[in-house]
Amino acid sequence: MAAMSGKIIQNIFVAQCCTQNRQFGAQYQRDRCAPNLRSFLPFQGRKLAWTGISSMHLHNLPKYENGFVNRGIVYCNAAPSSTSLPSLEKVDFLKLQNGSDIRGVAVAGVEGEPVTLTEPVTEAIATAFAAWLLQKKKADGSRRLRVSIGHDSRISAQKLQDAVSKGIADAGLEVVQYGLASTPAMFNSTLTEDERFLCPADGSIMITASHLPYNRNGFKFFTNAGGLGKADIKDILERAASIYSNVAAEGLIHSEWKASASIKRVDYMAVYASYLVEAVRRAAGNIVKWVLSCCVQHTVLRETPLEGFHIVVDAGNGAGGFFAEKVLEPLGAITTGSQFLEPDGLFPNHIPNPEDKEAMKAIIQAVLTNQADLGIIFDTDVDRSAAVDSTGREFNRNRLIALMSAIVLEEHPGTTIVTDSVTSDGLTTFIEKKLGGKHHRFKRGYKNVIDEAIRLNSVGEESHLAIETSGHGALKENHWLDDGAYLMVKLLIKLASARASGTDGGSKVLTDLAKGLQEPAVAVELRLKIDASHEDLKGGSFREYGEAVLKHLENLTNSDPKLQKAPVNYEGVRASGFGGWFLLRLSLHDPVLPLNIEAPSNDDAVKLGLAVLAAVKEFPAVDTSALDKFVQSS
Repeated sequence: MAAMSGKIIQNIFVAQCCTQNRQFGAQYQRDRCAPNLRSFLPFQGRKLAWTGISSMHLHNLPKYENGFVNRGIVYCNAAPSSTSLPSLEKVDFLKLQNGSDIRGVAVAGVEGEPVTLTEPVTEAIATAFAAWLLQKKKADGSRRLRVSIGHDSRISAQKLQDAVSKGIADAGLEVVQYGLASTPAMFNSTLTEDERFLCPADGSIMITASHLPYNRNGFKFFTNAGGLGKADIKDILERAASIYSNVAAEGLIHSEWKASASIKRVDYMAVYASYLVEAVRRAAGNIVKWVLSCCVQHTVLRETPLEGFHIVVDAGNGAGGFFAEKVLEPLGAITTGSQFLEPDGLFPNHIPNPEDKEAMKAIIQAVLTNQADLGIIFDTDVDRSAAVDSTGREFNRNRLIALMSAIVLEEHPGTTIVTDSVTSDGLTTFIEKKLGGKHHRFKRGYKNVIDEAIRLNSVGEESHLAIETSGHGALKENHWLDDGAYLMVKLLIKLASARASGTDGGSKVLTDLAKGLQEPAVAVELRLKIDASHEDLKGGSFREYGEAVLKHLENLTNSDPKLQKAPVNYEGVRASGFGGWFLLRLSLHDPVLPLNIEAPSNDDAVKLGLAVLAAVKEFPAVDTSALDKFVQSS
């Protein structure tokens, strides 16, 4: 490198707050991340002088303008070295995409799971999001855009938060760190208008991998229009790959970085919790109560509409512990017996997942042991939830959807309830026959369900609830945000409203709302894996192979008089028969064919399983061992 002394270097982009030895070069032009940048100017004669100091220092920074970075050619100093600088490892960024999220391995130590979400990768992704955001917001340089950053309790959270902050700040944007936060709160930060808390944010990033193991992590992105979709995530990852490859090609070392003045810290969870508290007070029917005092009527706002209710929370050592102290207690609820509220990214007690059997056993036991009126459980980042009544009866999956449908249809008679594809036939009957609503069964994937509800509204079909069996639920009144805490707020409102109207049976009011839901005696989900390297694929993709399997099953189903294919179906092959139904579909991301079967008896479930097996056994790349075992053991 000493031999480079006096070399003239062109086309360096510099962020206003850049503080370390990074030069992203012309990838910003290729990557379209600064659409308002001026065209490249002819070389103006500035030089990079290489001298004997320990690292590259940028000075004579050009004035911040055009919303992002300004093309500047600067004087730099770099240390001479007789050894080559290490290059960054190659990364397939697109493999980090998980639908509308980004996910990867962030912690080493698990055999067969190499780290893919490194700090340089994270920084490149953050910088790419900044570029995407500037383009989306059509930034003109009149003000700096602001990005809020939060994380769940994972052990890699702080490391990734620093890398995200560095990437955003180096792009010239203002960073606001929230620390431990929930995913719904991060979206809310783009809507809140309160400069005391540096709101609203122009964009928001949540660092989380939901209920996945401790070594995983990832990112969710928001603007005030909602969560980013698949196409947006793909765009960001392509930008990040370009940025990363350019840095890797230069072989630059990332020097230690210290927080700059562009990074601020705010306790936004206090704002978000207050929003939830006020939602209950406002809507519970306790806001206005007329009393006669000294012959004058007064409007009395009851601050504690849940007074006397005993409600326990299980946060699974994720980010949901705030709900007990910051939401329930200010509303007057007793929360003794709540458990696993402390954040612990190793999740020592159980997986924070409302679909996990052990997790549900834990909250049921807490309710029964403490003789509580209600139990509430969240996933790691609080965008999913479930509940348990005073008898230990679970409200998750179809039951939670039935309960929420009953509440929403009381408020909006006749509205359409959008769900994912694996909901039961009994739920359809409950929504349409008992509640008088319409059940619109769509695809798996919470973003798919939410987007479909939004689409229905846009074409004149009223919908107020989009909800998955996983516990993701979004309401039109709450900006179509899948918010596990807000779902539970709707239950709390129902409890408080029932008491205000003179009906005080604890959680029985919730149990009664879901009465009449027909539930199967047998409900199973099996995963049939496709061997993507099997010779039967003949060089094709697992997706093409899976589609061929589904087409064959569809043909067999059409020719079987004992089966009736669902007249309206958006995903896979769904058919009714033997008093139950099956759905075979192709996973959104993996070489897997998930199979759901519900039936009134084991024998009927086996008959449905055999109908599927007859089709899939003709495809040798499909591992049918789980289905074989089911039909043989039942």
